[in-house]
Amino acid sequence: MSRVVELVEHAPACSVPLPEGIGRALAVGDMVDAAPDPHLPGRWSLRAGSKVGAMTFTDPGAGTRVTVRVTSKVPVARLFYLLGHALKPDGIWRDGSVDVAEHRDLLPALAHAVERQVDRALRQGLLQGYRAAEESSLVVRGRIRESEQIRRRFGATLPVEVAFDEFTTDIAENRILRAAVERLLRLPGVTAEVRRRLHHQRARLADAAVLVRGQPLPAWRPTRLNARYHQALHLARAVLDGTSAEHGAGGLRVDGFLFDMNRLFEDFVTVALRESCRARGHVARLQEPHHLDEAAAIRIKPDLVLYGPGGALRAVVDAKYKAEKREGFPDADLYQMLAYCTALGLPAGHLVYAKGNAAHAAHTVRHAGIVIHQHALDLDQEPPGLLADIEEVADLLIGTPFSASKRPVRR
Repeated sequence: MSRVVELVEHAPACSVPLPEGIGRALAVGDMVDAAPDPHLPGRWSLRAGSKVGAMTFTDPGAGTRVTVRVTSKVPVARLFYLLGHALKPDGIWRDGSVDVAEHRDLLPALAHAVERQVDRALRQGLLQGYRAAEESSLVVRGRIRESEQIRRRFGATLPVEVAFDEFTTDIAENRILRAAVERLLRLPGVTAEVRRRLHHQRARLADAAVLVRGQPLPAWRPTRLNARYHQALHLARAVLDGTSAEHGAGGLRVDGFLFDMNRLFEDFVTVALRESCRARGHVARLQEPHHLDEAAAIRIKPDLVLYGPGGALRAVVDAKYKAEKREGFPDADLYQMLAYCTALGLPAGHLVYAKGNAAHAAHTVRHAGIVIHQHALDLDQEPPGLLADIEEVADLLIGTPFSASKRPVRR
């Protein structure tokens, strides 16, 4: 038996029939909120949060296969714009080489985008570079590893323990691209045509070593020589860093890929604000650690801290991707921002939300005079309008120490 369960992020819970094992696997995971339906035996109440994507649960013993798909409220094309801007602010899509408008679901669109960018990167052949290597050899090349030679071959002339720099295609850039292609080929939901093209890209990257799962990605540095790889590597990182599952649990096989909309929205807002403020001569630092108390025992880490040209603190920002709520913005966010402003000695703080049903607001804290601004970005609008809203927030950030409580907030 095979079936697909369709959910929408932050939509009301729905009751669906599920095998007991698959329901329990969902309950212990972090994809959705899952619990047995108290009124209908054999059914489970499922509610999606901020994770979007798809996961497939297969029970080989029972012959059952269930795919749970969570769709974002943000259109796929807009979601990819947010992702592209967060990964590469100067525009990962601006050359027109990737068009995801034809895809309605996240995973097929992501697989298509990665394959197109990998193909574009490899059109001139695989990138080559020098890689440090060590081996036992019958000839001397590079330098002799004397300590290893003595430890392993004491008294023997051959083989020789040597270390050398090898000019090869088995370098970090190609390994990362291959890992992303391999990851996508193991995921359900990739269309047959894209899967065929991914197999072709894997064959082109066959000389690159397969990365060990769970190990950190190899480091690479953007240079003029690997410029044609940059966009493909940025997207590959999104595939490999994304929340994913690929394991067996309780006899089940689980395959899937999820994007955390909280993280995606936070990355977009902070990177876009950083670039906008940089153009105005200010420096924004992301996830910079500070302390709330004098003893430095309580650590705080705002999403963005802004510094002026002379290095003085100017503003603090936290990005919050929230569901629409009847009561508007959560009060807990205000308390958190108040703590940030107090610890950093700032007269104002800024909370940036994905637009729900709450209007822009500015609150002045009694007996403290601290102003907490709440901004809402409408993700349904076209990119120029979205960036214009970011520019408006950046203008307010830079003016914070002097006129934050007097400047009007656009409604």
